[in-house]
Amino acid sequence: MSPESKLTDAPQVDRRGGGNGRESAEALGQRAGGPATGKSLTIGAVCKQLQREFPDISISKIRYLEDQKLLSPRRTPGGYRLYTPSDVARLRTILRLQRDEFLPLRVIRQELAAGRADPEIGSRPGAGPDPRTLRRTRVTGSGGALYTLRDVLEDTGADPKLVRELEEYGVIKGERRDGEVLYDDTEREIVRAVKELAAFGVAGRNLRVFRTSADREAALLEQILAPALRSRNPERRKEAVEALENLAATVSHLKYLLLARDLRKLTQ
Repeated sequence: MSPESKLTDAPQVDRRGGGNGRESAEALGQRAGGPATGKSLTIGAVCKQLQREFPDISISKIRYLEDQKLLSPRRTPGGYRLYTPSDVARLRTILRLQRDEFLPLRVIRQELAAGRADPEIGSRPGAGPDPRTLRRTRVTGSGGALYTLRDVLEDTGADPKLVRELEEYGVIKGERRDGEVLYDDTEREIVRAVKELAAFGVAGRNLRVFRTSADREAALLEQILAPALRSRNPERRKEAVEALENLAATVSHLKYLLLARDLRKLTQ
């Protein structure tokens, strides 16, 4: 068997038994005990199907996503992978979230667990996500758990010096209660994200540009919706908060697009 044959993750039929080529995905599905729908694909076929939209897709990358527990294709008794249409759709969603929203695998896993799907995304290759399908940003009180510095450090694996530096430059803002500084879920996730950047030598002082950008964007959205947000009419305030969340998602998507455009120039 050639190296290329091995990579496709599909077995060869034993010619001594009368076979004359590769078994079809349908035949593999029957041997795996599944329905003979003929719609299951081998890993090589999946890779070929997605190459037009994702030119850098590879069999090794698909296997890596499976190792990361993001994919769970069915297996034949011989251990060969079979991908159903829903498996392929899930893989396409993962790849789009990586490409269009720059989400790390940890966050993508959370998105998928929460039922994230992208039926509207990618009707055209490279079209990017439809703003209507973007996650809305919560702008009301978190109402969630609060964490001590020790909790944040244990959960994120960040260096205490990094957290102090982030506080110094205003990237995170803890809440002081009873003499102790506490952090909410958003602050904790900021620390986690910065830790990943720190692995590339990015320091807290380098992140002031993000802090300044966020302040300016918040000020712009406040200017647009301030009258409605300050209204004495509860219904109008509720509508304003919903509009603010939608605008925040749209602004976030716009930043992704601008960043993606500039980053593509680096690879040309």
